[in-house]
Amino acid sequence: MNLERFHTVVLAFWSSMAIRPPHDKLLEFLAPYGKEITQLALRAREAVLKEEPDAIELIYDAYNAVTTAFSQTDGLKDAFCHVAVYSDYVNLGFNKGALLPDPKKRLQGKGTRIRHIKIENAGELRAPEVVELIRQAACRVPRVPSSTAAAPAIVKAVYPKKRRPVSER
Repeated sequence: MNLERFHTVVLAFWSSMAIRPPHDKLLEFLAPYGKEITQLALRAREAVLKEEPDAIELIYDAYNAVTTAFSQTDGLKDAFCHVAVYSDYVNLGFNKGALLPDPKKRLQGKGTRIRHIKIENAGELRAPEVVELIRQAACRVPRVPSSTAAAPAIVKAVYPKKRRPVSER
């Protein structure tokens, strides 16, 4: 599917949703991924924005993944979670996940801060414990008055080298 057709299909889908449509650049960065991975990434984005509709999306077209961090400021250090899209899977990450209550033991990782859930299917994003993790993570970050908030989505970095799917231009 060409990039223009891809945008048309995705935006038609999102126009029926209650959340804002994805940034054009995010769609461009996701286009080289397969349909299944792209849909899973957009569903993960939707799950975060359902719980925190005013979150600012910080978009990174990085070396080995396309990542969208969600924050109440335009700073990555204030992000509460992220969606990382890899060639074969999608992670829903929590930037201070080590501090979150996780009674169902859904979070993976052993670092001092970040934890993630490897999302196998969109249904997992509706699980009450996953929704609660998103809510808990969002409650723990700095807030800015709405009059000083940044744009709803900001492309923060585009890395020239890639070790992931790239679009053919």
